[in-house]
Amino acid sequence: MGIFLIKEKCIGCGICVDICPCGAISMIDELHKLTIEKKDKADKLAVIEEVECTLCGECVEPCPTDAILIEEESFEFKRKEIYKDIMVFAEQRRGELEEAAFELLAKGRELANSLSVELYALLICKNIENKPEELIAGGADKVIVVRDNSLHHFLPEPYTNILLYIINKYKPTIFLAPSTTQGRALLSRTAASIYTGLTADCTGLSVDEEGNLIQTRPAFGGSVKAKIITPNTRPQMATVRPKVFSPLPKNPEKAGEIIEETIPSEKLKSVSKFESWISDETSLISIEDADIIVAGGRGLGKEENFKFLFELAELMGAAVGASRTVIDEGWIPYSHQVGQTGKTVAPSIYMAFGISGAIQHLEGMRSSDFIVAVNKDPEAPIFKVADIGIVADLFDVIPALKEAFIKKKNG
Repeated sequence: MGIFLIKEKCIGCGICVDICPCGAISMIDELHKLTIEKKDKADKLAVIEEVECTLCGECVEPCPTDAILIEEESFEFKRKEIYKDIMVFAEQRRGELEEAAFELLAKGRELANSLSVELYALLICKNIENKPEELIAGGADKVIVVRDNSLHHFLPEPYTNILLYIINKYKPTIFLAPSTTQGRALLSRTAASIYTGLTADCTGLSVDEEGNLIQTRPAFGGSVKAKIITPNTRPQMATVRPKVFSPLPKNPEKAGEIIEETIPSEKLKSVSKFESWISDETSLISIEDADIIVAGGRGLGKEENFKFLFELAELMGAAVGASRTVIDEGWIPYSHQVGQTGKTVAPSIYMAFGISGAIQHLEGMRSSDFIVAVNKDPEAPIFKVADIGIVADLFDVIPALKEAFIKKKNG
């Protein structure tokens, strides 16, 4: 898809410059011949900066001489019916399977049963050890393993090449990945390469009578739930927020098949390389894995006051979370952000201190089993989702909680 200017039709009127919403068109002084009637030459010429152009088409119709064209790529997907099974990307980091892989297998199992098809897991790694058996116990019928020493850490080029190879060979009708840095990078590159649809950050998945994947995700800041389908191409691709679905109970007796695939060596080459892993040392427990989260917002007042939450978290064996506003202020690293543009969490207990409860934040923590909110504003939106709401100054509540936990700890 691209935008083109027919030089011989441009009369230099400047209408397109005035109407372009992104400032991608300008006029230059250039005397050029015209092919339109009643005028042989023009001394101004429109120039379109393709890098700035969003292909919105606002300039096409107003042009009085039809000098601007947007050319669309034509693509016809054939033999949709041969795409049948469901496949899940079993993400691993540093040799360990991520919990999100088992969450996706649970939803994948449900979808596969609805369509009466098989559920595959794709594992790309260095060493397999007992990981395929774990994935089968978690719900997979078959596990495709691609292993090489170079695949221990995620790299976009080889992982994408592998996925394209696997999709071309096995032709799944649905492919799912977690909405993590790996999953987003992998599926966006893959979907663009094979001209299929991709929905990111899904919070719900189901199938209709025609086998279309109904992909539900928040839109417009979480104020509506958009339902998206990909009816014309396959596979249907989606990334899913971690912690949205619960894993199935492990069944070590479940039968399954392990398939080892050998990928041509040239497909494993990469222009980028892995340098090092830098661990987040601001918390001993990540918010994705925590059973208890204590989270702070702008009500903490200043960066230094997060120390009170870290002290409370240490006593409770909890992780520290945060709202987007304090992340943007630089009070605490992004790895602690809970919300639509941060991480989705589902702890047993979520305690929010000084967080008003913007819809974007609520989208990231509403799956928590039990929510406690502390805020001085009795009208704060977070109280609408809280199981216990405390209208009080957090600087009175946190010390009281710390004292109670110290007493319990000391017997």
